[in-house]
Amino acid sequence: MAGTEQLKPRPRRLLWNWTRDLLLAVCFSAFFIIFLYQPVRVEGTSMLPGLQDQERIFINKFVYKLEPIERGDIVVFHYPFDPSKSYIKRVIGVSGDRVRIVEGQVYVNDKPLKETYVPGDYFDYRSMGEITVPEHAYFVLGDHRSLSNDSRDFGPVDQSYIFGKAVFVYWPVDRLGILR
Repeated sequence: MAGTEQLKPRPRRLLWNWTRDLLLAVCFSAFFIIFLYQPVRVEGTSMLPGLQDQERIFINKFVYKLEPIERGDIVVFHYPFDPSKSYIKRVIGVSGDRVRIVEGQVYVNDKPLKETYVPGDYFDYRSMGEITVPEHAYFVLGDHRSLSNDSRDFGPVDQSYIFGKAVFVYWPVDRLGILR
């Protein structure tokens, strides 16, 4: 056919396009994982029923550079007695809060804390005398109170040990969703 050119992809151009796209994807993924989000595997049952053993989640490593840690946040931190281990717990008390537990009922600043995330089966009737959370520290508890090693055992966690906020479950797929 005279006058019409067929456009054929050139192998070199096709290879360049694939290489460019792959490099962009790798760079974007590396930036995403290094600076913003990190995949983490949950080990243990202390956060049941919200988080289950062996679930995969993303933690946001950057959020606490922009906003403060708040009561109710699920945080990932280095275990104070062995920083090579990581723990995941819920923030119950922030700096300056007075926390006590009476027969399992948590009180923050003399007000009972409503904890809808702790089902009756996971309730723990232990008591703990009042403590004041130090500056730049947080009182954390697992949602499965009767199986959790938490601030009742190792005290408040210094802010420098906290390295992320749990935000999203991505595996298994049937549990896919935002954490609350």
